Amino acid sequence: MADDLKKMYRTIMDDHFPPQMEISFVDGDQRQTLFYEKVTWTIDGVQKGLRYGENPGQEAALYRMVNGNLILGETEIIQPGQYLASDIELLQSGKHPGKTNLTDADNSLNILRYFTNRPTAVIVKHNNPCGVAQAETLEQAYVKANLADRVAAFGGCIALNRSVDKAAAEAVCSQYAEVVVAPDFEPGVMDIFSRKKNLRVIRIGNIDRLQQFVGKRCVEFKSLIDGGIIAQWSFVPQTRTREDLKPASCEANGKTYRIDRMPTDSEYEDLLFGWLVEAGVTSNSVLYVKDLVTVGIGTGEQDRVGVAEIARDKAYRKLADRYSFDAWQIPYNDLNDEEKKAEVDARVNAEKGGLIGASMISDAFFPFRDGVDVGIREGITAVVQPGGSTNDYQSIEACNEAGVTMVYTGQRSFKH
Repeated sequence: MADDLKKMYRTIMDDHFPPQMEISFVDGDQRQTLFYEKVTWTIDGVQKGLRYGENPGQEAALYRMVNGNLILGETEIIQPGQYLASDIELLQSGKHPGKTNLTDADNSLNILRYFTNRPTAVIVKHNNPCGVAQAETLEQAYVKANLADRVAAFGGCIALNRSVDKAAAEAVCSQYAEVVVAPDFEPGVMDIFSRKKNLRVIRIGNIDRLQQFVGKRCVEFKSLIDGGIIAQWSFVPQTRTREDLKPASCEANGKTYRIDRMPTDSEYEDLLFGWLVEAGVTSNSVLYVKDLVTVGIGTGEQDRVGVAEIARDKAYRKLADRYSFDAWQIPYNDLNDEEKKAEVDARVNAEKGGLIGASMISDAFFPFRDGVDVGIREGITAVVQPGGSTNDYQSIEACNEAGVTMVYTGQRSFKH
């Protein structure tokens, strides 16, 4: 069975999707039509589109919009020709890309578009970021992003917002990755990447113009089990600057509640960084950020306390793995020496999983104080959340008791 599954993953599926597609929005005699064409690549003499869909055995096709315009109300769709993930340039690819390769690359760009001020690395796995970091060099940004969750980053998609130099390429090649996406690659870098024959190396020149996509929307389609389709405008975070963040306050029980202190400059940086990273995390999520690096990411869960705890627990586990690997080149889960394991545990517990001084980011309001209390117990110093719960005063009181600052975005960011 295992060999059969491996064979399925190596198989290139033929697909029966047609070369063109049209989607029309009709209002009486007014028709707005979007025109698409299927994308294919020729690799080792084989012309093919997507290798397969979400899983082997699922036919899939990638279409790029080549014409048409859609205006609904005052919102206008991204114009044809401004291609990113739908028109990638494969510089190296031992295999045709699959659906997840493309959607991982797309979501990494979804996050990366907000970070142009310094070298940034985004690592995405199964459509959620597992590590995001900014630093003075591209190599440092990648190393920090990878160490944020070294285990999850294995086999992920790495997106970089600068032309890749040799130092960054060597760092990438020291790990296993499926995809590397960047605006360009300096001389000699492709020779380094050629050591990894199945690594998909993708150049997207438009990454240099990613900021043009900030605030722009596309139409998202969700198919239902009976063939029905939900259409919606894509999510766009409105809070993108320090001035957009408002100090937490609310009226309750005939009283005004306000946060006692404003964030420091470094806290503002982490809060904004985390909020924009959060735009690419599955909804109902919580993440922790420290010094422009993700510490723990809790993806979409059913309850606020649960997801805050998941992000906290991941921070502890990932820091333990990092210390174990740094000291003995052994993953924490494979560390059988009890003394060494106790040494790592003591260090991680003393540092509270690296959460002391971190910022806590939530894409939805906290209906009670128990959500922020999870982070406060670990030593966070700042919180950002949309605000708007009838019980906001509870979270404000919890933060004031601990000397923690909190700001509101005023926008919930439910996405996918």
